[in-house]
Amino acid sequence: MTNAISAPKPTVQTDSFLTLHYRLGGPAGDVINTFAGKPATLTLGTGALSEALEQRLWGLQEGARHSFELPAGAAFGARNPDMLQWLSRKELAQLGDPLEQYQVGDVMQFATPDGKGLFGGVVRQLRTDERGEAVLFDFNHPLAGEAVTFEVQLLGVL
Repeated sequence: MTNAISAPKPTVQTDSFLTLHYRLGGPAGDVINTFAGKPATLTLGTGALSEALEQRLWGLQEGARHSFELPAGAAFGARNPDMLQWLSRKELAQLGDPLEQYQVGDVMQFATPDGKGLFGGVVRQLRTDERGEAVLFDFNHPLAGEAVTFEVQLLGVL
C-alpha cells in the first residue's frame, strides 16, 4: 500500500498567470461571459481586470469556482460625467473612417494617444445643428457606478 501525497494546488497571487472562465454582469445583464466559449488567459496586475476584481481572486486555489457581488461603484468606480465627450465629424474623420455612420448604442474603439492600445466609447447621442455634426461618446466603463456580479472558475494558476 502506497500513500500518495498530492501537492497543494497553486493559489492566486498578485502576479499570477491565470486560465479561467469568468462572467461580469450588472443590472442590465452580462457584459462579458466566457463560460460558453474559450477560457480567458490573463496576468494579474496588468490591468486586464480592475484591482477590485483581482483582489477577489487572491488566495483562491486552482479549480475554485466562486461568485462575488460587488456594490455599486466598487468594481469600476463611479460614473464620471467628464467621460461624456462630444466629438465633431471633423475630429472623427481624423481618427478613422470619414464615411463612418454612427448609431446610438454603437461601441467604437479608438487608439490611445501613444498608439499602443485601444479604448472604447459608446455612442449616446447624435447632433446636427448650427455648430455642425457631432457624436456624444460615453467613455465610462459600461459597469461604472453599477453593482457587479463577478463569477469565476479558475482552470489554471501559474
